[in-house]
Amino acid sequence: MADEYVRRTAITRLEVTDEQRDLLEETISEWKRGCQIATDMAWGKCNTKSDVQPLAYDDVREHTDLGSQHAILATHQAAQAITGCIERRLNGKKVSKPSFTAPTVKFDARTMTLFDDDSVSLSTTESRVRCKLALPESDDGYQRQYLDSDIWTVTESTLTARDGDYFLHIGFRRHKTDTERNTAEDGTVLGVDLGIENLAVTSTASFFSGRELTHNLHEFEKVRAGLQQTGTRSAHRTLEQSSNRELRYVRDVLHRASNAIVDEALRHGCDIIAFEDLAHIRDRTGASWGHRWAFRTLYEQVEYKAEAEGIAVTQVDPAYTSKRCAECGFTADENRPTRSDFRCQKCDLEANADYNAAKNIGLRHVRQGQQSSRRTGDSQLALKSGTVTPNGGFTAYPDGFEAEFTDKPQCRPTACTSSDHV
Repeated sequence: MADEYVRRTAITRLEVTDEQRDLLEETISEWKRGCQIATDMAWGKCNTKSDVQPLAYDDVREHTDLGSQHAILATHQAAQAITGCIERRLNGKKVSKPSFTAPTVKFDARTMTLFDDDSVSLSTTESRVRCKLALPESDDGYQRQYLDSDIWTVTESTLTARDGDYFLHIGFRRHKTDTERNTAEDGTVLGVDLGIENLAVTSTASFFSGRELTHNLHEFEKVRAGLQQTGTRSAHRTLEQSSNRELRYVRDVLHRASNAIVDEALRHGCDIIAFEDLAHIRDRTGASWGHRWAFRTLYEQVEYKAEAEGIAVTQVDPAYTSKRCAECGFTADENRPTRSDFRCQKCDLEANADYNAAKNIGLRHVRQGQQSSRRTGDSQLALKSGTVTPNGGFTAYPDGFEAEFTDKPQCRPTACTSSDHV
């Protein structure tokens, strides 16, 4: 049955005491453990909420400190993750049992209460904690359009921990109008560009370097070529060992990158992660076979990990995304003087080329909503410091949110010199 609701997420930081921080950390830890227990029990047996809950609920309650409602939510989260794996398997893709590592915990109407004084009460493993929402001092913060509205109602929400701070992704929904139709393709979009110099770059300005991967792929290729030329039985055994090491190494790199991309989407309340269509990525990037395999595997890892979190993953036509200015829309070959630099010949924007492309990829998906009769066009692109709509409307994130992630090791924000306004 089609979803009859439009759904949105409002992000706000929580003001917590040391005691509340300890309780929230413990609850997150127990939540991850509860989800894993339910998944371990249901894997290969069932995947619907109505089946997983009676199967795993008692064990989750017995082996964790989660309250009864959080134990139920953990079984539902496990069911959602397993369902995503089954769908991937039906599409001919290899899947493995989900694991829960993200520092998050879900809340619903029974475990979370919002109050008119801009505070929230959250259930923990021991007692409820009541925290203030760190909202903008003025009344024009974007969260107000949901918090102060009689149309939008609170639904399931997610708490995310990062470097000692806690951000509550509050879910809201409203009934669709007669002209609005259900689509999983509307919502907040994270754009992702793939490449050689940078394995992946997001529209929120997180950079995942590809230099080490490229170097090691070349080294593995040289060793492989030498062993193949030798042709002895000993060389064949060494070749097999080398190939296994290469596979383990690449999968580890992609595992860390895919986790980081999904975490980035969760942190920014994204509903969709948009990649470029991988069909012709060799022509665009000059990728070797090893890189093409890595890109495809990275996409698949992000796909199943994102689906476990309720985030859709899609691909868009990459035509001109590397030559189009994400600021003014001017498209020309001259906008790319080098592989890594973007300089718009019209508006003089200077940016990292991969970052500019990531925003264009996300915008391509957002704008498709305006052109498709099947979609509402009610989408926005997640950027480094806020979100932007197709008509250029910009909404900043809450105070303190940006600083929470700009110093991550994998991010090189100094490479991103452009404005976030698109």
